[in-house]
Amino acid sequence: MALACGTAVANIYYNQPMLGMIAARFPHAGVAGLVATLTQVGYALGLFLLLPLGDLFERRRLIVVQFVAVAVASLGAALASSAWSLLAASLALGAAATVAQQIVPFVAILAEPSRRGAAIGFVMSGLLTGILFSRTLAGFVAEHFGWQAMFWVAVPIALGSALLMRQCLPAHRPARSMRYGVLLASLGKLWRAEPVLRRAGFTQAMLFACFTAFWTILALRLQQPAFHLGPDVAGLFGVVGAVGVAMAPLAGRMADRRGPYVVIALGTAVAVLAWGVFGVWASVTGMVVGVVLLDFGVQVALVSHQHLIYGLHPEYKSRLNTVFMTTMFLGGSFGSVGASLAWQRAGWPGVSLFGGALAVVAMASQWRAHRLQAAAA
Repeated sequence: MALACGTAVANIYYNQPMLGMIAARFPHAGVAGLVATLTQVGYALGLFLLLPLGDLFERRRLIVVQFVAVAVASLGAALASSAWSLLAASLALGAAATVAQQIVPFVAILAEPSRRGAAIGFVMSGLLTGILFSRTLAGFVAEHFGWQAMFWVAVPIALGSALLMRQCLPAHRPARSMRYGVLLASLGKLWRAEPVLRRAGFTQAMLFACFTAFWTILALRLQQPAFHLGPDVAGLFGVVGAVGVAMAPLAGRMADRRGPYVVIALGTAVAVLAWGVFGVWASVTGMVVGVVLLDFGVQVALVSHQHLIYGLHPEYKSRLNTVFMTTMFLGGSFGSVGASLAWQRAGWPGVSLFGGALAVVAMASQWRAHRLQAAAA
């Protein structure tokens, strides 16, 4: 399940180290930024429209079908001959890739409550590895074979993941069924009824916004005369960020023992520090240090937030994940758009200020949530 999560979520990050090459192929204003943004928007739409289906249909079959959809969307991107066709394929690919988030709540269902944090952390380490190493793989393939070759490679990966899940997962049907419209309507009720869910979603949205802000602009930053580095080097930053992946299982165990709020507070503070490093240390070394800190901060907060929300309603895990992850990826889309605008108008200093401000908002939101939780206790 960890492996499948990684191969699924990788699809929304393959394009990031290739954005410079995509911009050269489609030199219309903002196309490269729109590719990254629409992939994130597609993911957010898929989370809202597709993820609740886990509480409606048999989970294993749903996961297999979505992996096949990933393969079809990847094929569309590989065959794209115009900017519009690439943008449409990017939107569809983002929506289909939400299969990763069908798997994560399934883990929470199968795990014992006392080990939920550790189980989620382990599977999230696979998901985070997919996020980071997807850039490394895409950078290497694009540098040597062209950016469309990466989407060709993604097709058999998705089909192999579908076969893996068909063979390995147990069948699981929801305890009760309801109409799709009622299912979607219940999402709004969850949002209104659960202040913990609202605060967790907003905090993680701000963290993910500052995360996507960095990765959306990285390839463009490295192409500047100060660096003269290509997509292969941009992809290698995923290997550097893998240091944060190693902390995901640890974050889950810490959340089991100490409670998630302490770990989330640590994550937001480290994200603020990361953007401080990006802003003042203008070198490859500074970017390496910053990306280690940023990935660590964002990922440990994510694992702890999921530990927190999955304990709210055991029977609503897919819908809780829908609300949380949709909010988070809307934040990611905002981060991509804001970073693109900041880059066009103020260059890297503008991106650093934008990303840093998002991290500060996340930290302030988390400290407020921590005080409210302490007061309620």
